[in-house]
Amino acid sequence: MQRTSTALALALVTVGIGFLTAACDTQAPNTSTTNSGNTTPESSNTTASGSGLKIGSLLPATGDLASIGQQMIPSVPFLVETVNACGGVNGQPVTLIQVDDQTDPKAGAAGMTKLATVDKVAGVVGSFASSVSTAAVSIAVQNKVMLISPGSTSPVFTEQAKKGEFKGFWARTVPPDSYQGPALATLAQKRGYKRVSTLVINNDYGVGFEQAFVRAFEKSGGTVVNKNKPVRYDPKSTTFESEASAAFGGKPDAVLGVFYVETGSLLLKSAYQQGLLQGVQVMLTDGMKSDEFPQQVGKTNDGKYIVTGVIGTVPGSDGKALEALTKLWQSKKGSSPGEFAPQSWDATALLVLAAQAAKENTGTGIANKISEVSNAPGVEVTDVCEGLKLLKEGKDINYQGASGNVDVDKNGDVIGIYNVWTVEPDGKLKTIDKVSPK
Repeated sequence: MQRTSTALALALVTVGIGFLTAACDTQAPNTSTTNSGNTTPESSNTTASGSGLKIGSLLPATGDLASIGQQMIPSVPFLVETVNACGGVNGQPVTLIQVDDQTDPKAGAAGMTKLATVDKVAGVVGSFASSVSTAAVSIAVQNKVMLISPGSTSPVFTEQAKKGEFKGFWARTVPPDSYQGPALATLAQKRGYKRVSTLVINNDYGVGFEQAFVRAFEKSGGTVVNKNKPVRYDPKSTTFESEASAAFGGKPDAVLGVFYVETGSLLLKSAYQQGLLQGVQVMLTDGMKSDEFPQQVGKTNDGKYIVTGVIGTVPGSDGKALEALTKLWQSKKGSSPGEFAPQSWDATALLVLAAQAAKENTGTGIANKISEVSNAPGVEVTDVCEGLKLLKEGKDINYQGASGNVDVDKNGDVIGIYNVWTVEPDGKLKTIDKVSPK
């Protein structure tokens, strides 16, 4: 894992039209970007135009979710580069300021404050962790900055949106766990698991997912054996013997693990070392969908990967724009888009399209037009440049994204499908099925 070098690269400040950030490793002739690894206001050194559209990204280059964050971060400057190459937004280039949220709510709050009050961005792509988005969204709302998350799946955001707490300044391009929990419950039922225990990270993401799963699994006739004594671990912990023992000890058919990569890998390794994994199916979620986690958990004494055969779900990507994004990604990175890269691309696209539809580079303008550019009626477009062109001509559009149709509802939510993935004997992750909530 190249976390140290990536974090250092992301901490370098590179300003000026002509270059993309270190996160992309490519040139961007018409993109003005600034990277800031330090999330204090003093770390910003942007010199971009004050009148053009400014957007930020608040994503995890370091911390517990760094291995996933590094897969998605390049999408944002790639989209900005594409937009600036076809004329920008409202007649001017888009400026991007990137901040590492460190997978930490305090750092995320500081980063959001910097973006909103110092850089004065109109919109932000972020964050990934629900706990970080929780810390950031109130700051965004207070400063009238549109926040679009490509990965925060906690159902809590839906409930808060229904109460009007976000005033329209919140949306996400990934479906909430109120959908993914039931989807995983459906998968468990299809595989014949009757008795399941849960083991989750103690934050909005883990607890929200757990509750959604429990409701759906019990509705389908299953039993959650530790429902009355849920096992929830501190994300700052470094040892997990007692948590693993409590969740696996009753020998359920399966254990639902809602983790982040760093701590989740340690937890699964602890369960193996205690001899708890034998005969129990491990079911995981999007927070563990990283190519690096099998290696982090390690191998058995006979050289096999400990987590071979685990299964999990992750928001899928089946949008009409996915093929074009894949070709662009391959041309720049030599690989296919990573997890949540399509959702990050779509979040950025919605920000720029909404600003153009509003004919103003403000958070309020963007918030007022998000639903309009993402839903019918309107000309269906998959190419962001085509969408900008039609909007300039005064026409309505219905953006069809890379992750899906991204039809954003009044609560800022979208509905999606879920890929089912597993770990192969060689330690590689493979998508083996799709599942939808009942």
